[in-house]
Amino acid sequence: MTSLSFASCAGGPNARQGTVLGGLGGAAVGGIIGNQSGRGLEGAAIGAGLGALAGNAIGDSRDRRYYGHPRRY
Repeated sequence: MTSLSFASCAGGPNARQGTVLGGLGGAAVGGIIGNQSGRGLEGAAIGAGLGALAGNAIGDSRDRRYYGHPRRY
């Protein structure tokens, strides 16, 4: 199921960078929040996934605005 959600992610330069940075930031925040309930690794994994998806969406928006091309599915 997870592989299907990543298959539709955009691949422009800002989208790729956003995916990496969002994943790292999400893992850090998720790890901190998860640590409060004794589940730091689970929080980091969930945060990394959500952060990567959000970072990809933001980067894709920047790519479409900067390069002026529509999103291709």
